[in-house]
Amino acid sequence: MFPLTEENKHVAQLLFGTGTCPRCIFRFCGVDFHAPYKHSYEELLNDIQKFLKAEKDELILEVPNPPLKKIRLQELEDGIDNPSQNGENKISVIEDGSIASPNSNLNVNVCNVCLGILQEFCEKEFIKKVCQKVEASGFEFTNLVFSVSFPPQLSVREHAAWLLVKQEMGKQSLSLGRNDIVQLKEAYKWITYPLFSEELGVPIDGKSVFTRMAVMKALNKIKEEDFRKQFPCPPNSPKAVCTVLEIECAHGAVFVAGRYNKYSRNLPQTPWIIDGERKLESSVEELISDHLLTVFKAESFNFSSSGREDVDVRTLGNAQMLTPSTRFCFMTGCVLPGRPFAIELVNPHRVHFTSQEIKELQQKINKSSNKIQVRDLQLVSREAIGHMKEGEEEKTKTYSALIWTNKVIQKKDIEFLNDIKDLKIDQKTPLRVLHRRPLALRTRVIHSMETHYVDEHHFRLYLKTQAGTYIKEFVHGDFGRTRPNIGSLMNVTADILELDVESVDVDWPPALDD
Repeated sequence: MFPLTEENKHVAQLLFGTGTCPRCIFRFCGVDFHAPYKHSYEELLNDIQKFLKAEKDELILEVPNPPLKKIRLQELEDGIDNPSQNGENKISVIEDGSIASPNSNLNVNVCNVCLGILQEFCEKEFIKKVCQKVEASGFEFTNLVFSVSFPPQLSVREHAAWLLVKQEMGKQSLSLGRNDIVQLKEAYKWITYPLFSEELGVPIDGKSVFTRMAVMKALNKIKEEDFRKQFPCPPNSPKAVCTVLEIECAHGAVFVAGRYNKYSRNLPQTPWIIDGERKLESSVEELISDHLLTVFKAESFNFSSSGREDVDVRTLGNAQMLTPSTRFCFMTGCVLPGRPFAIELVNPHRVHFTSQEIKELQQKINKSSNKIQVRDLQLVSREAIGHMKEGEEEKTKTYSALIWTNKVIQKKDIEFLNDIKDLKIDQKTPLRVLHRRPLALRTRVIHSMETHYVDEHHFRLYLKTQAGTYIKEFVHGDFGRTRPNIGSLMNVTADILELDVESVDVDWPPALDD
């Protein structure tokens, strides 16, 4: 059914006579349902001519499907009339009522409002061209997000056409608000989404990105009389259709999570670079991510974890490294080995993996270096990563520290530490990190301690603490910046020789069967 009524005839005649395509006429007449926009060009042209009882036909184009991924449309610099001229260019109609467009194999009059976007860029030939680019990109995907950027000139032309229609409707005591016009992006989406979906065989996501805010803000502020002085109403007939400058394909990020153990005391978590100079050749991040980048064919990655250890601190979690009581807890499932991490893989070309392939990837990572091991490697959602971040400050961590004292000690001198529970300590930002972290006073809790006597000057201390506790400073006191500390509790000078992270109490990602 033809969507226009008798009350639309005057506006339709006005726009059609100035070179506006049928779909833009529908937009300005407030046709807000999809079906009429999807009709072929010939049908639309015949229907509008019958409706207007026009003597001459004018060829106009249709838009069945939107361009894929990201398409930037921009006018040719020399192909659009100068908007400041009060254009005298008339639509030249040849015998069959059409005019040849210099940028198209189709004979069309380029619409003076949409510049051919609801014409040539809705044709199946263009849809196929975009889909060929997508298929050639080599991405694996099961759905598609459509994003398009239109030239700001379109907003100005649409504003000019609206002022013309508004003025004419005002003569009939009718009104037309700016929001009464169907947006170009919406009409384009209605026409092209089904075509893209059919051509690629995947559903199209309804998201779209348009960056016309600056132009729209200016148009909302400018007075109508000032706009008319600077821009013709209706807009001039263009000399050429918009040109597609670029078709880009990109895939949404995928996320891989797991837990890692670090066995080296000479390996940073992330690349250690100072003043542009690399201090150590590798890092935990790189030993894991390099393999993922290759297999997922991704452009880049972002690494995150539940806290971080110093370069000289190991992250263990092996049962043989724990005390008897902690080992029991570990074996019954309340302590998981390793530190949780997540890696965002940006623009991956391959995204479909079986659980066996992920398991083989984990084995490959583990065989590549004796400095780290990875477990529970798995694909996760972006939302799931929030579970890891939630535990950074809320959960507990278990450590093992080898401590030296300046005074000779006996086993009885350290046993009292075993009885201390939920000890509150105040820690100022440590001197060693003060150059990169703000000065603050933080209260942390040492939930429990267990000692193991080694010799007259050494003992091993197992601690369960609140996340975010500076363990090294709790041992040596950091020149009195952490109180109380092991040195003050024992009335000795104490220092830490070795520190290991035994467990990070964050129940994520889910443990997998080996």
